Amino acid sequence: MPAQNKNNQQRAPYPTDLTNQQWETIRRLLPPPKSNDLVGGRPRTIDVREVVNACLYQVRTGAAWRMLPHDFPHWKRVFRYFDTWKKDGTWAAMHDYLHRQVRVKAGKKKRPSAGIIDAQSVQTTKKGEFVALMRVKR
Repeated sequence: MPAQNKNNQQRAPYPTDLTNQQWETIRRLLPPPKSNDLVGGRPRTIDVREVVNACLYQVRTGAAWRMLPHDFPHWKRVFRYFDTWKKDGTWAAMHDYLHRQVRVKAGKKKRPSAGIIDAQSVQTTKKGEFVALMRVKR
């Protein structure tokens, strides 16, 4: 299904856009819109799929938020959703869910049963060297 821009017109898809199957997988992992009765929020008017597509585009390209293409929702709204989902753990929960699904598909257990920490991976200071002996100038 072609993506819709903010004027509900079809737009050409970007390589980072979600497929229908991918969207159906993560759609239920996103927080529901705020209810007018409980929280006093307004009805959601933005296409959340387009917000996710814009976030994926930004993360993949590394472009500044202000440089999101104009056929995505306004960058401030996209960033607000991105930041909110980062703070409330939505992105982490989505990552963890997808990670478990990939492991199961590969024939592994949902969660790893062991981890390896290699002391050679991160070198601290060599034995005998001076480490942070200078006072901080204020």
